Amino acid sequence: MRILYGVQGTGNGHLSRARVMAKALQKQGANVDFFFSGRSAEQFFDMQCFGHYQVQSGLTFSTENGRVSVAKTAKQNAWLGFIKDVKSLDLSGYDLVLNDFEPVSAWAAKNQGIPSIGISHQAALNFPVPKMGDSWFNDMMLSYFAPVDIALGCHWHHFGFPILPPFVEVDVVEQQLAHQILVYLPFESPDEIVKFLAPFSDYTFLVYHAAKPTTKPSDHIRWHGFDRDGFKAAMASCGGVVGNAGFELASEALTLGKKLLIKPLLGQFEQLSNVAALELLGAAECMKTCLDSNALRRWLKAPMPEAIAYPEVGDALVNWLLKGDWSQPELLCQSLWQEVSLPLSWQKKSP
Repeated sequence: MRILYGVQGTGNGHLSRARVMAKALQKQGANVDFFFSGRSAEQFFDMQCFGHYQVQSGLTFSTENGRVSVAKTAKQNAWLGFIKDVKSLDLSGYDLVLNDFEPVSAWAAKNQGIPSIGISHQAALNFPVPKMGDSWFNDMMLSYFAPVDIALGCHWHHFGFPILPPFVEVDVVEQQLAHQILVYLPFESPDEIVKFLAPFSDYTFLVYHAAKPTTKPSDHIRWHGFDRDGFKAAMASCGGVVGNAGFELASEALTLGKKLLIKPLLGQFEQLSNVAALELLGAAECMKTCLDSNALRRWLKAPMPEAIAYPEVGDALVNWLLKGDWSQPELLCQSLWQEVSLPLSWQKKSP
């Protein structure tokens, strides 16, 4: 079986899941090629595990001041180029297209009659899980942005539906530094982040951001460009995470038992829905519209939650895929959740 794996490159969550899958595919000797879109080729990093891969422009969302900008999104996407990329992607040598919310390979598979299986957090939102900001436009996006024959969603809780647990790869916690806080707010202004963190000099904040503030921050705010290994090490040892409401970031925090303070990307349906789920489960505190120093002050004093040991989803999924019988994905989901001991409080609050 020869597989093309299409991955949405906007943000780092899809890439994190693809890295877990790449290792599982390689372990079982799968014949797979990777295809990425959503950012330019030079903006991808730590891509060694994918071997030789293709990159196209695809489609992406543009942000401004912590909010999705509809106008910039419409203007910056090359729609005619996208249609050309779909038509030019030749899938004649492939038996299956795996897809993590990547539109070029999804539409190419649909047009060329190649079987396609989606693996994404977005697919979980097709079920009546906790949501916020739902609309007809978001329903259209979930159905038509990257259409697939079989859609396998992943979430922190199954909520009673055939959903996979999250794909998580984290470093072992060898030490935990309660007063060291990891900060990942990629859609916020660096200067606003510095202003937000400045009053809390009793803590050390490890900030990972692609841009730098205009003035050097105080010594308790340590600024880093994005480095995957450094980020994972900081995640393992930190006393809490301040971040956006991306799915993979929260998944890693939950797996490691880190308290979580989130600020969603406004106008982004997936992140707003993640807030709804995390608040229902009592798994995070949320700053809804702005970086709120009072919320941070309260959260810093909160206790740590219990860690959740999610199973090796990638290995189980690849084994299921390579068998070639994809008629009952719900059995795969059930078997994986049987390995998870969810917090008792989650069981009481979930629908």
